[in-house]
Amino acid sequence: MHQLLLSADLMVPDADHVADLLVTKLGLAGHPNWRQAFPGHPYVAHFLRAHKSLAVSPTRIEPQGHLDAPNAGDPMFPVYLHSIEDFQGPSRPQKTHATVIVTDDMDGVIKRLMARKQPFRLARLTPEMPFDRLWVGCTPEKPGYEPSVDGGLCIEFIPLGPIMMPDLAFSEPPPQPRDSKPGDMVRVTARGFLVRDLDDVLARLDANLDLRPGAPPTEIASEGYRVATIGFGLKHSATLDLIEPTQWDSEAGRYLHNWGPGPYYARISVTDLKAKADDLTARGVKFEWRDHSDAVGGALIRVDPAELDGAIFEFVEHQT
Repeated sequence: MHQLLLSADLMVPDADHVADLLVTKLGLAGHPNWRQAFPGHPYVAHFLRAHKSLAVSPTRIEPQGHLDAPNAGDPMFPVYLHSIEDFQGPSRPQKTHATVIVTDDMDGVIKRLMARKQPFRLARLTPEMPFDRLWVGCTPEKPGYEPSVDGGLCIEFIPLGPIMMPDLAFSEPPPQPRDSKPGDMVRVTARGFLVRDLDDVLARLDANLDLRPGAPPTEIASEGYRVATIGFGLKHSATLDLIEPTQWDSEAGRYLHNWGPGPYYARISVTDLKAKADDLTARGVKFEWRDHSDAVGGALIRVDPAELDGAIFEFVEHQT
């Protein structure tokens, strides 16, 4: 039903600037054709890739910026947008416009929400976007977001067909990169999302959206948090890692109590982690090397958020 996490999203004032920053400092792949800006839909989005092949790397990195202009394509969306900015807090360094989940059963998603009498809204079809887009926690008459349906994840559903995934993406086992060089990025493996009450969020996702983790939450004492990992039909989609800090002074705990719930890390696998460290050094990018992280079961690189306008990016060794 739920096939993949479309992107690790960053809602930013200037999407072109952030896209250039991520390409220049991290080496993400960008292309003019992956920049989205439609007449009547006042926003700019870049769908950057860890690997150029969507078959290899289906989840994108999406800096998106919204313009202060009338939205003829979806007149209600500006109200929603301002409401989620308020919900996440104006000063939060990482905000999302939506946690976008791709489904191959939009009919089933809608019928489930209707049967449970949960609020949702469909954007009208336009020539530029002739497919259904569904936001939970709002209605046409009350387009502002509220978190009762999804526990604050700001979820949007879109259908699988319009994103035109290559057939190879659905092969088993998932495709691996060809002729990969040391330090090359492979795919986005995880999107971290901080929550205050993990059990409450999981109950809402299960009851309202048929979204649930593949295993019970795990406590990682060394990281000071509990985490539940939600996977998708496409096994090499990024997972959605829902994190509840258990220690106020852990890294995750301080972030939650500094900035509130919301997007946390985007984690990317690479073919040789030490080679990626050398690449970041050559680019003049500050980062922290961790010899071992219990969260990933091995070494981890965390890029200094100051390098990326506050965004948190991590690199881990690729596992085939």
